[in-house]
Amino acid sequence: MRIWGKVLGAFFGFLLGNIFGALLGLWIGHRFDRGMGMSFRRAPTQQQQAVFFHATFAVMGHIAKASGQVTEQEIRVASNLMDRMRLSGEQRVRAQESFRQGKESGFPLRETLAEFRQASQGQRDILRFFLEVQLQAAFADGRVEADERAILQTIADELGISRIELARILAMAEAQMNFFHRQQQAGGQGQQYRQEAPSADRLKDAYQLLGVSESDSDQDIKRAYRKEMSKHHPDKLAAKGLPPEMMEMAKEKTQEIQQAWEWIREARGIR
Repeated sequence: MRIWGKVLGAFFGFLLGNIFGALLGLWIGHRFDRGMGMSFRRAPTQQQQAVFFHATFAVMGHIAKASGQVTEQEIRVASNLMDRMRLSGEQRVRAQESFRQGKESGFPLRETLAEFRQASQGQRDILRFFLEVQLQAAFADGRVEADERAILQTIADELGISRIELARILAMAEAQMNFFHRQQQAGGQGQQYRQEAPSADRLKDAYQLLGVSESDSDQDIKRAYRKEMSKHHPDKLAAKGLPPEMMEMAKEKTQEIQQAWEWIREARGIR
């Protein structure tokens, strides 16, 4: 925690204007401390992005192996993820090798996660995005088994994500999975959705995708929408260390969030 700005600000403020000057100096020092924190955060390096890339597919392979045998659905999920990231050539080989390492017995899950957390500088949005990607592997067969849930809990613990937040992210990930599959079945064109009212199932997924319920107020839903858009903005995530290969996934996520908001907004008549 940075406190020297507050200490010096309060001290010199007191000298100049007694208690009121100290309070003003404390506030100015607090703003200075926050500014220092932002200015000294290092830009992500290629090494940090490489750690993210490796951890993503290695941990995914570990989750796929949780039940004892990797299924065709789990392999397909990993392959589809590589397709969505537009991986080819050496990049795809690296992803496949990381996935294979994750399937091996004795895979150092906690060490891999600790290295990733350190490389990501503990940034919450990046850690959450990583967990969301892993949930796609867990939901490969449409449900999360007990062994997979235990691994997800370990991941959350290592990344500093609480059990309550994990449960919330799980519900949102399930809604995203349903949302994505229904979009594929409808032809994958978001514009087609806007031309017709969403079904009850789609609207339910839309609420869950934003982490809200139908009983929430319009203002709460609008706030949740803006919060989710901010968390998943591709440029923001890239600045925090998201590998370039994963930018397309971040874009897809923001498109789904935007579509969910449009459906809810139209259904409720929000202006």
